[in-house]
Formats: sequence, C-alpha cells, structure tokens
Amino acid sequence: MEAGKVKWFVIVNPVAGGGRGLDHFPQISRYLRDAQILCEPVFTEHKFHATELTVTAVNEGYRHIIVVGGDGTLHEVVNGLFIQQKVCPDEVLLAVVAVGTGNDWVRTFGISNRYQDAVKAISEGYSFLQDVGVVSYEESHYRQSRYMANVAGAGFDAHVVRKFSHLKKKGRKNRWIYTWCLVRQFFRYKSTGMKVWVDDRLVYNNLLLSIAIGICKYNGGGMQQLPEAVADDGMLDVSLIRPVHFWHLLFRFHYLFNGGIYRIRHILQERGSRIRIESSPEISVEVDGELLGETPLEFSILHKAIRIVVSKEFYDRRPETSCSCTVPEV
Repeated sequence: MEAGKVKWFVIVNPVAGGGRGLDHFPQISRYLRDAQILCEPVFTEHKFHATELTVTAVNEGYRHIIVVGGDGTLHEVVNGLFIQQKVCPDEVLLAVVAVGTGNDWVRTFGISNRYQDAVKAISEGYSFLQDVGVVSYEESHYRQSRYMANVAGAGFDAHVVRKFSHLKKKGRKNRWIYTWCLVRQFFRYKSTGMKVWVDDRLVYNNLLLSIAIGICKYNGGGMQQLPEAVADDGMLDVSLIRPVHFWHLLFRFHYLFNGGIYRIRHILQERGSRIRIESSPEISVEVDGELLGETPLEFSILHKAIRIVVSKEFYDRRPETSCSCTVPEV
C-alpha cells in the first residue's frame, strides 16, 4: 500500500530532546506533507500519555503509528500496543522520527536522525518484525512487568539513568551530559553482589558493576553494549560488566562505541531466551532509558512481536533466509 493511501496517527512528545519535539514538529510535519503521508498528529501531555494515546488510536481503527519522540516515547507506545485488546500488536505498523536525547533504538535499524531521511523511510515502506522483551521487576513490594523494545540496564546503568534524568528535569540540555554523568558516577558507584541465570543456568555469582540485556545493539546515546544482538533471533543478548578500574577502561573506552566491547576482558557475553537476576542489596533497572523498579528481575522474549519501519539499507542487509522483512507493496 502506498504511504498516501493510509492515515498515520502521529504521537508527538513535545518535551523530547529538551523540547525539540515541539520546536521541530512544524519542520517534520512539512516533510510528511511533502511525502504525501496523511497524518493525524496528537501531542502528549504527561508521562504515560503516549501509552494511552496508542490504545485509543488502535481502538479507533488506526493501524499505522508514527512516534515523534525519543526512546522513552517509543517505549510507552510499544507498551500501549500490548495493552490494547483490539488486534495483535504486529498488525500495527510503527515508525519513528527521532527527536530524543539518545535516539538509540533507531540506530539498530538504520533510521537516520535527519528528519527528511526518517520520513523517506516511512514513505518507502520497508518493514521488519522485531522481538520484544518482557521485563518483570519489583516495585513497592509488588511484582510488575513492562515490555521492552530496545535495551535494559541494571546496576550502574540504571544509576546513571537516574542521575541523568534528574539533570534533564533541571533543564540541562547539553548533548554530552550523559557522558558526563557516566564518568562522574563511575567513581561513586559500588559494585553489587549478583546472581545471573540464563535459561535456568547460573552463569554468574560475584560482584558486578552493571549488566545490559536487550533486543537491539545500542543504549546510552550510541554505546554498543550489545554489538552482536539480532533483533529477530528470539534471543536476549546479555553483557555482564565486572568491576573494572577506571584507567583500564579509559584506554579502551572507544570499544564501547565501535562494537569491540567484548575485547575488554572485564566484560562477559551471554545469550538466552530467559534471564533472571538477583542481587544483594537490591539494585535498580532501567528499560529503554526509563527507570523502573528493583531486583529480582526476570526477562523473557516475544519472538517477532511488533512490525516496525526500517531503512532500505537495513532491509537490503538482511540475510535472504530472513522472513522478518516485508517489501512495500506497489
């Protein structure tokens, strides 16, 4: 189906990217109009509003949704797809025009941060069925669960997200603020005793600085903590970061960004469909950049659970044996 023959429900987060969602939407709207993409834009007004809007949109018959926001907005929309009861989540086509701070999810799928290129990907219509993680955690002495589109982090990762979120609320907008938080908190955070099970196999029982679990490759504003993750393989990739001296990490810091993270001997790799984490004392978890609850944590996978718009370049790189990608109809 051509892009102009369907109507897209556009969920705009006006505060994403320090206000870029609001400031840049007229420009994005013009690109969408020029591409003859018919839209119904709605602005979020509070936290979790994107989840509510997604449920409403699907119930009203929309099967095409564009997210104008960051990873947190996408997280809310994906959770809305699983809350609604009208259709199977993969019957809704989801696209992202990234205006957030980190914009990590789009990197895996070759979606450019340039608005014109992101709109071009939508108009080209190449789609892909990606896996979704289910995260179970403790909050206020109750077990709760959330759906994950990208990457979760427990321990140091979540600690940095907490500090970063605090600075964002105070109005800090510098693009290097996350890296500044990362370095500053490295000297303050204490490693925690953790037990990690992968598919019921105890793989770690010792002090751990941080752990990343995910579907995609990137988090933390471009870091490749899970460089070998494949978004439709039905598996969760895991990186376990053992206690490491700052000087050892300093001269290998580039490995965090260029895919060579496992060349750092303090970082271990695992992969499985079920992950369980216990710690003493409890540690926090962030999912898709959103701070949630605490350990114990459980992760499971939903195989090829949502359909997303990807770039033509990503589509062309997929193995011929993969049936997750769909070429647009003409």
